[in-house]
Amino acid sequence: MNIHEYQAKELFEKFGVPSPNGMVASTAEEAVAAANAIGGNDLVIKAQVHAGGRGKGTFTNGFKGGVHFPKTPAEAGDLASKMLGQTLVTHQTGEAGRLVSKVMIAEAADISRELYLAILLDRETSQPVIVASTEGGMDIEEVAEKTPEKLVRQFVHPLAGLQPYEVRKLAGALELSGDQAKQFSKLIKNLYKLFIDCDCDMVEINPLVVTPTGDVLALDAKFGFDDNALYRHPEIVAMRDTSEEDPREVEASTFDLNYIGLDGNIACLVNGAGLAMATMDIIKHFGGDPANFLDVGGGATKEQVSAAFKIILSDPKVEGILVNIFGGIMQCDIIAEGILAAAAELELNIPLVVRLEGTNVALGKKLIAESDLAVIGADNLNDAAKKIVAAVKG
Repeated sequence: MNIHEYQAKELFEKFGVPSPNGMVASTAEEAVAAANAIGGNDLVIKAQVHAGGRGKGTFTNGFKGGVHFPKTPAEAGDLASKMLGQTLVTHQTGEAGRLVSKVMIAEAADISRELYLAILLDRETSQPVIVASTEGGMDIEEVAEKTPEKLVRQFVHPLAGLQPYEVRKLAGALELSGDQAKQFSKLIKNLYKLFIDCDCDMVEINPLVVTPTGDVLALDAKFGFDDNALYRHPEIVAMRDTSEEDPREVEASTFDLNYIGLDGNIACLVNGAGLAMATMDIIKHFGGDPANFLDVGGGATKEQVSAAFKIILSDPKVEGILVNIFGGIMQCDIIAEGILAAAAELELNIPLVVRLEGTNVALGKKLIAESDLAVIGADNLNDAAKKIVAAVKG
């Protein structure tokens, strides 16, 4: 789950991470009021969407830039009117862009230096890792590619936590000393506490800035949270903006299904994330293009299977469906009943290949074979992938 920048500022304030004052606005009038409340001068207005590259983006109405620096409250209102209700296209949104329904008005900070700071989860070591660089304000991917020596990584033991010597190492890498190092020390400790306490999988500050007066501030922030831990954080769940998410993924989440839309035309319905990845790979291997990742989990019900079919068929690009089920906890006959019920209800008119294996597989295959629906059975995953690719291409 992701949140908006203005919501990130709320978390920063709660955990004592210094950041310029900011307020959110949904209308031009609210933007003017926010600008007056903040001070009226030296402001920044930012479109609030779940994507980076906003400053270099372009609105579909021709207005350029999702980040501007108004000098007066009236100018802030004028800029807000040009952003709100419009679609912003950046290098991260794709051509479709994102609709801007909110803007953030904040104090514009004078900047002497721009730094980069992030806390992530490292898969290889199963530890949090702090990534820092003196090259803030840039695409960090570009820094990693062209000047990897300017990226510093500090792994943090998950039980011992962030240690003073690790903080000093990071401050030195960012060329901070004296009072700036002290400020950074407090900031990074509070940021790490936020990361752990809120079950984040990413906190990124780009840029972390040093002002001419020597203050160290978090200027821009991006958060990601562990979906599996959200039950512990109803206050963060309340920050979810479903308008920023794929409607199919939102619908899937209401049925506890794991769905990610892709660009292909062969839909997959699989139980287990690893098996789903393997299914996508083998479709590609035999010349097809997967339309989605869809994991119905180890104990899916008939209702969940039916919901999964509806979500799959809401994608107009889908020209065929491959169901690949290994019945361990899940029973193949239950899955077969769900498949047949969904296919009948939705009047399925595209190829459907089903491969079942495991608990009650014979009964599951019998149910499918005796149905009046045009379901293509498969003996193994290779056979299933070949059949669905051939059916779609034929």
